[in-house]
Amino acid sequence: MFRLEKIFQQNDLLFINTLVFFKSLIIFLSIYFFSILEFNSIFDLSNVNIYIKSHYFYISFYLPIIYLLNAFIWNRGNKYKTNFISFLLNDILPLFITIFICVIIFFTFKINFDINANIIGFLILTMVNLFLGKIISNYLYNKLLDENIIQRNILLVGSVDSVKKLLDESKDKINIYKCCLIKFYNDDALLKARQEIKIPIFTEKADMRSILEYHALGQVWILDKNEPVSNPINYYLKFVIKFSVDILILNMKTNPKSLSKNLVNHKYEYKNYEISKFHGSSLFVKILLDKMLSIFFLLLLSPVIIVSMALIYLEDGFPIFFTQDRTGWDGRRFKIFKLRSLKKNKFDKTVQVSKDDKRFLKIGKIIRRFSIDELPQFFNVLNGDMSIVGPRPHMVEHDIQYAEVFESFLKRHKTNPGLTGWAQVSGHRGATPTREHMKKRMDADLWYMNNWTIGLDLFIILKTFYIIFSKPGT
Repeated sequence: MFRLEKIFQQNDLLFINTLVFFKSLIIFLSIYFFSILEFNSIFDLSNVNIYIKSHYFYISFYLPIIYLLNAFIWNRGNKYKTNFISFLLNDILPLFITIFICVIIFFTFKINFDINANIIGFLILTMVNLFLGKIISNYLYNKLLDENIIQRNILLVGSVDSVKKLLDESKDKINIYKCCLIKFYNDDALLKARQEIKIPIFTEKADMRSILEYHALGQVWILDKNEPVSNPINYYLKFVIKFSVDILILNMKTNPKSLSKNLVNHKYEYKNYEISKFHGSSLFVKILLDKMLSIFFLLLLSPVIIVSMALIYLEDGFPIFFTQDRTGWDGRRFKIFKLRSLKKNKFDKTVQVSKDDKRFLKIGKIIRRFSIDELPQFFNVLNGDMSIVGPRPHMVEHDIQYAEVFESFLKRHKTNPGLTGWAQVSGHRGATPTREHMKKRMDADLWYMNNWTIGLDLFIILKTFYIIFSKPGT
């Protein structure tokens, strides 16, 4: 529902930065509790006056805030680590540096603070609480991994040797090797490889689109190591470059001296060849906005939806809703919901609706003109299949058709499809009767994906309302 695997697709920075805020809160609560328990009992914990009058009152503001800033500086890695050394480096060391900075500030500005033997007790309590916080955060992170919520489903692309080398080694729990794509020169070599490699093997003759969808793949790793073809990277790229998944290139030559943050299994360097912008904290904010705005609009527009449903039923009976397979993020299919605007007579559902289409219900023309038929898609947004803003989802048949015409067409699926999008507010709303119409829409969608920001989403939402009421479509 929240697509956490996409938020953590590139790194764990959102998880790490969120923990920094919680650790600062732990320090504040440690000071609060100690200021009361130093000379009182646990029954006085709710007595805020004791805390305010204690000599820990001022430091309860300085210490957590400086720790917060300090921890952001020290937490330089983009991968969360569960070991004890990371606790010492990322939790305890910033704490002592923070205390040292606070002492300098108090001395410089002559802020009164009594240093006594009880300070040792305060430090012990704070470190114990931070350690408990580390245990809880480790549990939460491992829970996300074990539930397959943030794991990356990966297609390995390369030679038999490079794939076997990666599979035979211990791997990060976050990486799941779903299948591999290997070039073979004869059937005997393919048969032998399938006996040695315990994940599905495909060749360049396979239907890549079906593979990506069936295995719910989110990343493609091209393994750069003594490939049996000249210029191997370009050779393998031609099979996957047009698809929507992220592409990474791994250097399979181990470099133990590497200081790069971009390491697979802590040993192989990689570079991002083509990566979606939709990940991390920005994506998390986008998802939260999607959920909150969807609930708001569903409540606000519920009378319009209910009246439209009643009019559809009175004119043409059930069904009231229309569902159809559409293509979502990474090519995964989902059922899109719409209010039915066409008669329920049998017809070819792959034929796009035109302005004077004879299949329209009387009420169907009205609800389609003002995009009321699209309102049930807010439920798709709540379900995580769509976003409020993104490339409009097309029928699966049209995706297959236009993917053969435009090489970059499937790259539109590097994010969730949307109720509205840059193409729709740029004059490319409605049917796409010709290839030229579809190309203009595709180019607008790709521009949006390359330039996406939260601010751009909000602008598109506002402009959508303006267009619906000032220039209603078919």
